[in-house]
Amino acid sequence: MSPGVTIRVRLWAQLRDAASCGEWELELPAGSTVATGLESVYARFPKIREWDRSLLLAVGTEYALRTQVLCEGDELSLMPPVQGG
Repeated sequence: MSPGVTIRVRLWAQLRDAASCGEWELELPAGSTVATGLESVYARFPKIREWDRSLLLAVGTEYALRTQVLCEGDELSLMPPVQGG
């Protein structure tokens, strides 16, 4: 069995408020994708699932698709949609 990966998850704006937590480390199985990471976030903070259809996702400084494979040390950011005014 392959060793897992440890990533950092960061929540921004309303998501941070909903979770009362801005960032933490998350251990995932090797080969996990952004979607796998999201499911772990939702398991810990079910209220965040309400934003699932409109989340902006990034790995490091680049926007990411849910199919992107996460690597050791990656930073997964979840951001609510940007609202102008």
